[in-house]
Amino acid sequence: MSDLKSRYQQILKELQDNIKNEKERNFVITKFQELSIIFMDIIDRLTYVTDIRVKDVEEKQKEIENKIGTIQKIVDGIENDIYEEEEPYEFEIVCPYCNHEFLADINSDMVAEIECPECHNVIELDWNSDESEEEYEHDCPNCNRECIKNQALTYDADSEEDLEEDKKHQNINKEKNDEDEENEPEDEDEDM
Repeated sequence: MSDLKSRYQQILKELQDNIKNEKERNFVITKFQELSIIFMDIIDRLTYVTDIRVKDVEEKQKEIENKIGTIQKIVDGIENDIYEEEEPYEFEIVCPYCNHEFLADINSDMVAEIECPECHNVIELDWNSDESEEEYEHDCPNCNRECIKNQALTYDADSEEDLEEDKKHQNINKEKNDEDEENEPEDEDEDM
């Protein structure tokens, strides 16, 4: 700014030095000052308009920053929901081998097996089973697998061997039940 002022003063001095006629010199200096005022007015108006535009941009930038902050909070919340460390879930489990009931802390549904603390047999966990599905009791004392009683059998080419094995277990159960029924009346006669 001081550069501009010194340049202005130098031009006025040159005009005074080079114009010898006093009337002409005063006329030229007056017109030069009018012209300078016009330019200063234009500069002031441009500065005013520029200031308004800068303020508009700053306000819009604040609005955008607020929106970005809101979106960032939402994204952080979603990120926390997705990547939060899973707390262990406590499940009540009944061992199918020894009927021992115990609580187990399981961190995720990726755990497929757990060991019974009583009999130390490995229990397979089925996360895809439907809770409303009818449960069947383990009726076979001769095996460690669950025998399904009175379940409708469906044909599946891949599991034909499994069906035959299930039928064998059911036949063994039926024979044992028949033997038990035959032995019961004899035992009652002996007691009388």
